[in-house]
Amino acid sequence: MASIVERPQRSGAVTFQVKWRQDGQWQSEKFGDDDPKVGRAQAEQFKKLVEAHNNQWPHGWVPGEGFVETPAIPGDVPLVDYATRYVNRLNGVDERTKDDYHRDIRLHLSLIQHTNVRGVAEQATICNLVQEDVDDWVALMAAGERDPDDPEKWTRRKADPKSIRNRHGLLYCIIQAAIEATPQLRTTNCCTKTQLPRADDHIQEEMTFLEHDEYARIASEFTDPAARQLADWLVGTGMRWGEASALQVRDLALNADVPTANVQRSWKRAAKGSAASFYLGPPKTKKGRRMVALTPSQVAMARELVAGQPPEAYVFRTATGKHWRHSNFFHRKWQPAVAAAVAKGLPKRPRLHDLRHTHVAWLIAKRIPLPAIQARLGHESIQTTVDRYGHLVRELDTEIIAAIEDVMAAPAPVAGLRAV
Repeated sequence: MASIVERPQRSGAVTFQVKWRQDGQWQSEKFGDDDPKVGRAQAEQFKKLVEAHNNQWPHGWVPGEGFVETPAIPGDVPLVDYATRYVNRLNGVDERTKDDYHRDIRLHLSLIQHTNVRGVAEQATICNLVQEDVDDWVALMAAGERDPDDPEKWTRRKADPKSIRNRHGLLYCIIQAAIEATPQLRTTNCCTKTQLPRADDHIQEEMTFLEHDEYARIASEFTDPAARQLADWLVGTGMRWGEASALQVRDLALNADVPTANVQRSWKRAAKGSAASFYLGPPKTKKGRRMVALTPSQVAMARELVAGQPPEAYVFRTATGKHWRHSNFFHRKWQPAVAAAVAKGLPKRPRLHDLRHTHVAWLIAKRIPLPAIQARLGHESIQTTVDRYGHLVRELDTEIIAAIEDVMAAPAPVAGLRAV
């Protein structure tokens, strides 16, 4: 703890000395003013700063001089302005993704503040941002903000770990761009050492895996045969909704030795203000472009669906001949079927995307290797497949235990003995 010692001077003035022990050595700083009250107030403020820094000299304080401000850097601009320019210049990113980045800048990166050497919060710029500022921002998102007038309400709800990581990742890229800029605006990235919340330190909605009979109970509740066919295709191929609903007649190779569906396009959400809400674009990842092998029953279904249709026609169509829209299928077909199955005793309430997860669970149950599943799903990295579905690979536990038991049960060699 620091203390303040009042020292009267021969001139009648009074100085105030702040004293504290730092690493076993006494440190001190003097304060004085024509008005003793001002001097005392300055000493009190400095004492609090020392204690806030764990009895260390405050960062940026020069003994006998006070805080020394960092000179302005040419080209420095507010962080939000620089971030906005960064996103606008991104190439190879669709407009919807840019819209999402701009939304993160507007709602979340705009909360970042820089705390200067005096401990006063000020506007964050691309150059003045430091590690502590990023740490404070992450802590703010993780904790959320309660309404001061009603503690039961939130003015800003807690962010889940994944959202925090995504926003922090965007900030990292923005800061890195300033490091690589010409002229260079920064020399280090203040995001590299951020301690982010663990993705598994909270309870979140888990993937739902359906047994075959559980899916059959849902499928039997479809009153529209075309909707049932699309649901069967989703759970039977593991395709994403946007991929399956974008399949066209020309994408099917039904007469090949191994019949396949060529996934090369997917529905994408358009930018706000666009004439259409969705447009056709490439799959989610580079490896999303893939050939999905089809079963004989899937081939038979596809032949029925594409008979007499032109190459550009969609494989899965509504009664009016148009492609399925996610909102229509989900609200008018999927949810009613699930609700009906639940009312009859189904113990799970799966989401539409859970059909993809279910497909993987069925493959793993048949001991299909994860690399093969990765290729079938179009995951960019095997790590994605392992992280999401590795915990399901339990079918080999018996064999693993038997193998270890067999090795451990073998008699150990006895020292000094030789085979004759």
